[in-house]
Amino acid sequence: MTRPAALAALLLAASALLAGCATPPAAAPGPVAGAPDAAAAYSLDIELADGARDGRLLALLREHLDLARYRASEAALSRVELARLAAAAPAQAQALLETEGYFNASADVSRVGEDNSRLRLVVTPGPLTRVAQIDIEFRDGLAAEDAAALRDSLRRAWPLGEGAAFTQAQWAAGKSELLVRARAGGYPAAHWGETSARVDAGSQAAELRLVMAGGNRARLGELRIDGLTHHGASVVERLTGFKHGDPYTEQQLAEFQERLAKTLLFDSVRVELLPEVVAADGTSPVRVTVVESSLQQATVAVGYHANNGQSIGVEHLHRRPFGLAMRARSKLQISRDLRGLELELSSHPQPGLHRNLASLQFEQDRSGDRIATNLGLRVGRLYESTRDERLSYVELLRARETAAGQSHTNLAVSINQQWIRRRLDSTLLPTDGHQALALVGVGQVRGSGSGSGSGSGSGSDDSGPFGRLQFKLGVYRPLGGWFGAARLDLAQVVARERVGVPEKLLFLAGGDESVRGYAYRSLGPVENGLTVGGRVMATGSLEIARPIVASFPSLWGAVFVDAGNAASRWQDYRPVLGYGAGVRWRSPVGPLRVDLARAQETGKWRLHFSVGITL
Repeated sequence: MTRPAALAALLLAASALLAGCATPPAAAPGPVAGAPDAAAAYSLDIELADGARDGRLLALLREHLDLARYRASEAALSRVELARLAAAAPAQAQALLETEGYFNASADVSRVGEDNSRLRLVVTPGPLTRVAQIDIEFRDGLAAEDAAALRDSLRRAWPLGEGAAFTQAQWAAGKSELLVRARAGGYPAAHWGETSARVDAGSQAAELRLVMAGGNRARLGELRIDGLTHHGASVVERLTGFKHGDPYTEQQLAEFQERLAKTLLFDSVRVELLPEVVAADGTSPVRVTVVESSLQQATVAVGYHANNGQSIGVEHLHRRPFGLAMRARSKLQISRDLRGLELELSSHPQPGLHRNLASLQFEQDRSGDRIATNLGLRVGRLYESTRDERLSYVELLRARETAAGQSHTNLAVSINQQWIRRRLDSTLLPTDGHQALALVGVGQVRGSGSGSGSGSGSGSDDSGPFGRLQFKLGVYRPLGGWFGAARLDLAQVVARERVGVPEKLLFLAGGDESVRGYAYRSLGPVENGLTVGGRVMATGSLEIARPIVASFPSLWGAVFVDAGNAASRWQDYRPVLGYGAGVRWRSPVGPLRVDLARAQETGKWRLHFSVGITL
């Protein structure tokens, strides 16, 4: 062998020896032991560095991090797949924290001790990025002078003000909310022309810029009515509440739709603007689509009432009797103690949101030791909008009471004015706002005195003028996670003591919408062992409620306290107390309430059922 060849062989042998003795490099942290395609079982601990405890961030990571989601689902992963998820976890955690405003976050995955199946993810959120500057610009019709109020309201509604934490959720929700408000405020073509969020991770500052373009403000044009068969177009046209060319708002059309539904002439109503169609005068048509109800409808009801016993009722409704533009409703009610017959006529909508009303009522009450028979005639005119109602009516009432072979008959005629005001976030399921009712009436009573069954007597002692006043108020307020409600009812008949005001015009308290824990209309002055109507009444209620479980937000629990009574005069007024608890189901037709109340005066408990919101 030559010397160069021998030297080369010696070098190769030395290299092989050194390679065989070398120590292998340390494995990187991660679950890489075992066969690559074998199933890997592992646990994962997620921690925030520096002892930080932010349950919101931990929940975000546990819900959306792939490494955590696969662990929670107990899905079978190979060791290769697990290693891939572990390697991707830090970057994924950083991206998730950016959506919450942490743009300098860092994360690290490691094994816990020598246990290859236990992983730990440590996340350092870093400083929170906050909004340093916000610029909201408006173009097209939204920049016009007549849109100044809308622009101000949109800027106030923007959720990310200067100094607020910048989060992706609020950024997206804020943009959507402003578009909804702009479109509802009269600009159905509103859209974002530009939106940008410049984040400086070094200074933890975000600069926001938004440009909203809205086109021209929409104006209300001609009505396009579909679905009318039995009724004329005037039924719809008289309820618009706006004039041709008025600026469009979503609320106007919603109220128009509600007024149409309240006529009870239609099974369904839909009102919508057609913004893509613009007439020469700049207006857009309003399409009204209705499905008419059947002309006649009959209802039979059988039930039981705690006050009147078993009952059966038959009701018939004709929506256009004899081809006339009116509704006719007749109702017969027969129960153990109460018999009633009612006939009501009401016109179809008149100009100016008015309707004309007339009704005839007969009622005989045989509860207790008295038989009270009332015959009433009422004629009036109603103005009815979504927020306000005014009812003016004249009432003629003949009231006859018979007890122990003696009868007493009074005739009362009165002129009455009633106002209702509603300022509620929802008329069906209110949580904020108020509603009120005020009633003023003046009239004259003509009495027949007391005597035999024929009703003869002096007749002049109990005749005279009277006045009738009533005020009701309901207030609703959100209280953090709770919702509060308060109710007040004040009433008085003003007349000389000798004037025989009919029992039907007097007041009694107790029941679902009065003082719970006591029977319906069971509270009032007592004469000869019988509860009779009082000339004064005052009741009130306080209630707080909240959802029972977060997964079923329409089911609420409530506690309440009620107080009140009726009396012959204020000097004799003595309020009684009722209190208890109940549940409310906020159904599509209004709240269904079940209450268990204790009457402090008697110590007895009573179950109450009621539906809807009433005044």
